Amino acid sequence: MVKQVRENRPRSVHAWVAYELGTRIVSGYYEPGEYIPNEATIGEELNVSRTALREAFKILSAKGLIESRPKLGTRVRPREFWNMFDSDVLRWCFDSTPSAEFLRALFEVREMIEPTSAALAAKRASDEQIAAIEEAYRGMEGAEPGTEQVILTDIEFHMAILRGTNNEFMVSLGESIKTALMGLFRISSSKESVYQASLPGHYAVYLGIRDRDPERARFEMKSLLSKSSRKAIDHLAEGEGINVDMAI
Repeated sequence: MVKQVRENRPRSVHAWVAYELGTRIVSGYYEPGEYIPNEATIGEELNVSRTALREAFKILSAKGLIESRPKLGTRVRPREFWNMFDSDVLRWCFDSTPSAEFLRALFEVREMIEPTSAALAAKRASDEQIAAIEEAYRGMEGAEPGTEQVILTDIEFHMAILRGTNNEFMVSLGESIKTALMGLFRISSSKESVYQASLPGHYAVYLGIRDRDPERARFEMKSLLSKSSRKAIDHLAEGEGINVDMAI
């Protein structure tokens, strides 16, 4: 069965083709190890030139999703070779409805990075950086439920903590997964009660950092992420779909 093609193409045709094929790959429409249809077939289906198609293949290849094999065609690479920190790959995963395994893996990465970042911020952040964390939290409190501001202030809170570590690698990791964080926060933003319930956990993290208590900051961040992860995966396991009650 041919996947229905989106009509709203962007100006960059090859970027649109990369999106179409990328979402098919990450969603399992084309599975790892499978050869995707040849250029003529896909070009006819998407109504694009071979030039646009080849440029899209270059994009997907650079992200580790596909490889070309002489005389055989283009094959989807195993997931272990995909660049999961790439912002496009992360966006494609969220656009194609992420699995429970994907969310679990993402939270595991967050649990490795963010509690340690909170502890480092408690030790190293300047007064100005701590003030920026508080400002981001106050922004979360004042954000109107259901608006883009809810997502942006939540992102800024977590990024302000990463900047407060004064560790360029921590900040870079945060920038790498920002697209994933936005996807997570976008899922949860439609539930006002859940978002409001998450605020005390965020405030507790801020207080640990403000009071220069690394272990308290680490504990509160770990607790915040643990609750978020458990709710998300439990709801998915119950078959309630991706729009679950999540307190990020």
